[in-house]
Amino acid sequence: MASVLSESSSSPWNVRALKILVAGGFGVGKTTLVSAVSEIRPLRTEEQLSELGRPVDDTTGVETKRTTTVAMDFGRIDLKADLALYLFGTPGQDRFWFVWDELAQGALGAVVLADTRRLADCFPSVDFFEQRGIPFLVGVNCFEGTEVYAPDDVRAALDLDPAVPVLLCDARRREDGKELLIRLVEHAAMSGSARR
Repeated sequence: MASVLSESSSSPWNVRALKILVAGGFGVGKTTLVSAVSEIRPLRTEEQLSELGRPVDDTTGVETKRTTTVAMDFGRIDLKADLALYLFGTPGQDRFWFVWDELAQGALGAVVLADTRRLADCFPSVDFFEQRGIPFLVGVNCFEGTEVYAPDDVRAALDLDPAVPVLLCDARRREDGKELLIRLVEHAAMSGSARR
């Protein structure tokens, strides 16, 4: 029994975790991104959209969406034997934003997903992380059949600080999601050293 509880580097009790949030507006691809990159079966808290929610949930631009996240999505990536990345996808509708403060505690940073068809929907996420001093980047999810804008144009439209990375991506592609996470960790490390 003592060997099971010993302080070995392979023990699950010695794993350090980095917490990343995936945020953005309703229907932007947060659940899709977490699912695409997670090495475990992601935890999802999705519920069917209902007729009662139609007056509240603006589905303009995402008319085919049938479900919504009501608490969070959760995924995990093992970076090394003793280092894991925990991904928390936030709910998109403002009625669920009370969850965000809890999810943001201890976060290294955030990926804010943006949809250029509904760019204004990511303003609350940008404001949330700016006000709390949490490093973030913007991942522009390039949906099929939509116009693709240059990252600098998106940065200007969102009035972002020049240091905030803006990347084009497809949230369905694991490689794109990994690139977003790598760039976010690098950005958070640079932001941390700049604050010292």
